[in-house]
Amino acid sequence: MTAPTHPARHRLAAAGVLLAPVLSLAACAAQASTVTAPGAGPGFWLGLWHGFICPITFLVSLFNDHVGVYEVRNNGHLYDFGFVVGAVLVASVFHGPAHARRHRRRTGK
Repeated sequence: MTAPTHPARHRLAAAGVLLAPVLSLAACAAQASTVTAPGAGPGFWLGLWHGFICPITFLVSLFNDHVGVYEVRNNGHLYDFGFVVGAVLVASVFHGPAHARRHRRRTGK
């Protein structure tokens, strides 16, 4: 005979599983680089990374004035493009599955 399952325990475990990566990403919050040479600003790949960690960086920036969401000394359009692609990827990862699950519950499909 198996013990009854407790939904509260499952929710707590799921919250722990989701919280661990969020805290890991918070450790990677972007800051303005002071050691970069004047002509060599961050490019596409750093923009992509900053876009990906943007939600976490924003939360950290609310409590820490030394953390910026966006690299001000970037090299232009490639950084901007990478930032937008990273932010869109994060939005699609977090919005897509939750929206699909809610839609399935409403329509029964």
